[in-house]
Amino acid sequence: MRLLHTSDWHLGQTLHNHDRTYEHQCFLDWLLDTIVLECPDALLVAGDVFDTANPSAASQKQLYRFLQQARRRAPSLDIVIIAGNHDSPGRLEAPAPLLEAYGTTVVGHVARRRDGEIDLERLIVPLHDATGAVAAWCIAIPFLRPGDVPRLPAPQAPAPASDAPPDPYLNGIALLYQQVFALAKARCENGQVVVAMGHCHMVDGQASLDSERRIVIGGTEALPAAIFDPAIAYAALGHLHLAQRVGQKEQVRYSGSPLPLSFSEIAYQHQILRIDLHDGAVTVDALPVPRAVDLLRVPSKPAPLEEALAALGALELDDLPLAAQPFLEVRVLLDAPEPGLRGRVEAAIAGKPVRLAKIEPTRKHNGAGEAGTVLSLEQLAQIQPDDIFRRLYRQKFGDEAPPDQLSAFAELMLPGALGDDA
Repeated sequence: MRLLHTSDWHLGQTLHNHDRTYEHQCFLDWLLDTIVLECPDALLVAGDVFDTANPSAASQKQLYRFLQQARRRAPSLDIVIIAGNHDSPGRLEAPAPLLEAYGTTVVGHVARRRDGEIDLERLIVPLHDATGAVAAWCIAIPFLRPGDVPRLPAPQAPAPASDAPPDPYLNGIALLYQQVFALAKARCENGQVVVAMGHCHMVDGQASLDSERRIVIGGTEALPAAIFDPAIAYAALGHLHLAQRVGQKEQVRYSGSPLPLSFSEIAYQHQILRIDLHDGAVTVDALPVPRAVDLLRVPSKPAPLEEALAALGALELDDLPLAAQPFLEVRVLLDAPEPGLRGRVEAAIAGKPVRLAKIEPTRKHNGAGEAGTVLSLEQLAQIQPDDIFRRLYRQKFGDEAPPDQLSAFAELMLPGALGDDA
């Protein structure tokens, strides 16, 4: 059978307060055409469908319109969606009874039976081939919080003093995957296989700078690839925005996000994955997602202000509608504060079909900056606000704060200077 794996759509996301509805719609339209072209049996969406737990009505409408059109254009397609750490499990699952009519299964949270045990059956979804027969069983496990994992049995004997205590969260996740896999495997017959879904951060996974919310629970974040049984034909993961294999395993993959979610992803080719399962073999191919809106970094490396302004003035861009105009990050190298920086940048791009998203100032250091030190709570309690200001200024600019800056800061610290609510 053939699967398409995608994740981290982040519908409703804005890039430095710029709306991205147009880009998301372009991706969804492309995905619909790709579904028709590739004829997959199932589409796996591995979490973070929305960018926030309280998505806008427009973002929800985008999702539901896509699901309706996917059903119309590919009537036999199975769609499985799990919740990510950005999604609200309850909100994502709320329309599940209606979405089932469109061949869509949504798993937002781990449900428990009346006896308090996890309802494992609810985490297993049948996937059908072109004939309508069940060809695979999908373990659909959403982003897991501490209360979602099985309660581990108490140890029969105390662990040796030299051994680190077992992590109940990590071990609980591993146990849940084992339990659901065993149940799914027991259902396999006539060559059926098991595939898995998860939204998590795996050990050695490469994160995208500036665009991913860390998943930290009790100081634990990364999960070992060993949580996936070797007999699982393919594991479709979400959370990390860069497409990658896990532990050099071809069958355990992140698809990555379909859109660049920060300027750190400017040179990366976003994609979805096509997976072909045939006679025990797994073939994974990347399908590049066309970029509807360009991201520009000008200059390509931080440069002095006058040089950066000259580069902006020399920009030649196609005349595009506002929603399709490229986003711009301006990278400026400064040796001192520049109060009129934004105004000068805006003047340099006035009339050009580009949207200023971010100005990234980089400070010159003369080597005089002091190294960071770790302070005790007692020392922290003794530090005054102007002390912190002086340290930060010295760290950023490699010089002492000038008297006028210190005076302005002192004025801000006067009672009532920032208003009654400060």
